[in-house]
Amino acid sequence: MRIFLSLIPKSSFFPSVFMALGLFFCISGQAALALAEPHQARQAELLHLLRQDCGACHGMTLKGGLGLPLLPESLDGKSDDSLAAIILDGVPNTPMPPWRSEISPEEAIWLVRRMKEGITK
Repeated sequence: MRIFLSLIPKSSFFPSVFMALGLFFCISGQAALALAEPHQARQAELLHLLRQDCGACHGMTLKGGLGLPLLPESLDGKSDDSLAAIILDGVPNTPMPPWRSEISPEEAIWLVRRMKEGITK
């Protein structure tokens, strides 16, 4: 190891490169976590929650009811993150409850993407 380290020039360039690479891999790891999908059994649970629990207020076909519609055309133009935040934290002074104790942020994003795709079966 000493021999290898002695071959590296002692300039500020190399530490900067290693720091940049470390930051890149750290960010890449976070992106990979954000893209990870729930396992198949959990996906089924989440879709059941969407149909039953969300459907109780947003309509069983998600076309609206007490809550707003959750159809692709209704969600168009809204960011995944802002919709996930509503799912996770609810909307104060409205009937929309927080679901953070039931689902993770990654699962909320997964649900938002399914709703935007129109996948609710």
